[in-house]
Amino acid sequence: MTTSRPGGRDQRPGDRGDLMDPRCPTRQLLDRIGTKWTSMAVKVLAEEAPDEVRFAELRRRMPGISQKMLSVTLQSLARDGLVVRRVEPTVPPAVHYRLTELGLSLEGPLSALRVWAETHMWEIDRNNRLADGSPPA
Repeated sequence: MTTSRPGGRDQRPGDRGDLMDPRCPTRQLLDRIGTKWTSMAVKVLAEEAPDEVRFAELRRRMPGISQKMLSVTLQSLARDGLVVRRVEPTVPPAVHYRLTELGLSLEGPLSALRVWAETHMWEIDRNNRLADGSPPA
């Protein structure tokens, strides 16, 4: 495996990082794409692909997310090249988002993780109750 410094300056396209190396940029990438909000945003955008989704519609379809957190999540996804942002010059501006090909390639792994979580959540809940000394449900 290739070890790289922060910023990936010594990596070439196609090289893999070393997750166990604290300096590997893979860790920062996993921090960004491993959040519940990223998973939900990618899911909503993938459901509409190749079409765009407006910011307000994304927020409606992601219960519990604040406007600020959605904005931060989408900015991060756009910066990573996973999402494209388009602004219509209206008052107020209409902002649209869609997944790039790279973003679409992330939907499969995130979907598998969501399915695993949904399938095993009852076991995790039971284990937490047992660890907390609560009776299993």
